[in-house]
Amino acid sequence: MSDHTPYIADPPRRVPSAEELRARIPGWGSDLAPADRPSVPKLSREAGSATGAHWDLPPQQDGAHGRERSIEHAHVTPVFGTAQPLHGVAGIVRRYAYRRFSEGRLAHWMLLVVGDRLDVATHRVTDALRGRPDRLISETGVAAERGHHPVASRLGSSRSDWRHQVLDPVVANWGWLAALGAVVLVVRRVRRSR
Repeated sequence: MSDHTPYIADPPRRVPSAEELRARIPGWGSDLAPADRPSVPKLSREAGSATGAHWDLPPQQDGAHGRERSIEHAHVTPVFGTAQPLHGVAGIVRRYAYRRFSEGRLAHWMLLVVGDRLDVATHRVTDALRGRPDRLISETGVAAERGHHPVASRLGSSRSDWRHQVLDPVVANWGWLAALGAVVLVVRRVRRSR
């Protein structure tokens, strides 16, 4: 049995030398010489440059005041996205999440999700008021499955989405359902007051 036989009960305790490994394994140690290592310029840092960055601090992007940042950080990152500035009730909820809770807390992320859902509900209502309401049935994907055996393809198969198929229309349209429930409650209250 040789020194490099795998899966033996009592492996050898002797560590092979670099020359033995180089002779036994083609290409072993080819990156040991610093001249042959492409990462050497990245790894060799001059004194005083602990990170390897060639700047002291990048210039701050305009508009940093009022931007949301995690409470773990002293300031906003030098560059940040501005595609969707916060607005409305969803913006208030998101600002509260950043101002009050650490990113390590579940409350921070749940408030961000609530803010996102409020943003979706707000846009659905404004789209409906502008005469462009959502297409409730087609957006759930139910119409796309018509004619393609929607029930038979789920039963007796390993597809995981059959479990939540009944809930998909509710999840996709909860805003409309909540608005409908509010209208029903208002109508009932008005009828009772007469």
